[in-house]
Amino acid sequence: MADRRPAPAFILVAPQLGENIGAAARVMGNFGMSDLRLVAPRDGWPSPTAETMSAGALPHVVAARVFDTVDAAVGDCSLVLATTARPRGMEKPVLGASEAAARIQATEGQAAVMFGAERSGLPNEAVALADAIVSFPVNSAFASLNLAQAVALVAHACAGEVATGLPTGFEASLDEPATREELIGMMEHFEAELDRAGFFFPDEKRAPMVQNLRNAFTRAGWTAQEVRTFRGAIKALALGRGKARIARED
Repeated sequence: MADRRPAPAFILVAPQLGENIGAAARVMGNFGMSDLRLVAPRDGWPSPTAETMSAGALPHVVAARVFDTVDAAVGDCSLVLATTARPRGMEKPVLGASEAAARIQATEGQAAVMFGAERSGLPNEAVALADAIVSFPVNSAFASLNLAQAVALVAHACAGEVATGLPTGFEASLDEPATREELIGMMEHFEAELDRAGFFFPDEKRAPMVQNLRNAFTRAGWTAQEVRTFRGAIKALALGRGKARIARED
């Protein structure tokens, strides 16, 4: 039997209707997925309408947890995928559902798939934290999927027989992949030092510059050790800059 990785977490970012949350939980239960994470649900939590729509999946089969931010929801994840039907102008791989399932199966740590709100989809800030984008071959003239339908497509693919491990001839890395919490901490550390150096100028360009940096970092497939090393390098550069400033003042 093929080695099976832990099932991915399904993250609903700012979901609006309890009925859609319940329908998503129901289909997750159908395919053996139990880790549901809700980021700032519009109507609060718990939701009686969600429980009713889930047909018993909530809370007995699927465990729902609520987070204030996307950063917190993906903090323990080493692979994050973002579902979207719209091009975002970001340099990220685009995967189909089966390719996403294979990527999840090959991941050593916790994987997660993010889904956006019914009306507007995922915000760019959330997509920027993802390693890759998941899209579906739908009618370009009518591409919008119901939230639970999108969850069903990914859950079905993940429940099927997918590839495991790495291609023949390659050995798995001995280092643990960095969690999203570790990667976010590194990015925030780097951005804070860039702020001190006056890099983000003018101010109105700060947001796209940060987004470009975060896209580059999330593509790199960092290990936990690489994150620690890079943060050490940031600290050394910051300390060196401080010493140079003191020397000039003397």
